[in-house]
Amino acid sequence: MADDGPSKYITLVSSDGFEFVVLREAACASPTIAGMLRNQMIEARTGRCSFAEISSIILEKVAEYLSYRLKYKDKLDVPDLDIPVEYCLEMIVAADFLGLDEQMA
Repeated sequence: MADDGPSKYITLVSSDGFEFVVLREAACASPTIAGMLRNQMIEARTGRCSFAEISSIILEKVAEYLSYRLKYKDKLDVPDLDIPVEYCLEMIVAADFLGLDEQMA
């Protein structure tokens, strides 16, 4: 089988070992993840990005947000993304770490 370049999907791995498969295009909305997938970094070769500081509960919501963001890009009538109140502080910390807070402007 010929190597046609990087896979269309990547895997995000949480601190507790759970894996979330997302579209590469969606994941690259995060400057941190995009940087991990560049050049000769191990993540670029394996298509796996591990986050020792992000739990599965939060990384699942991050993966959901990344897909949501891609799906509704350039749309006007966008439904709310449900984030339970008890996750909000950890989501803000994860968004900051992943550079997603900068993308909101």
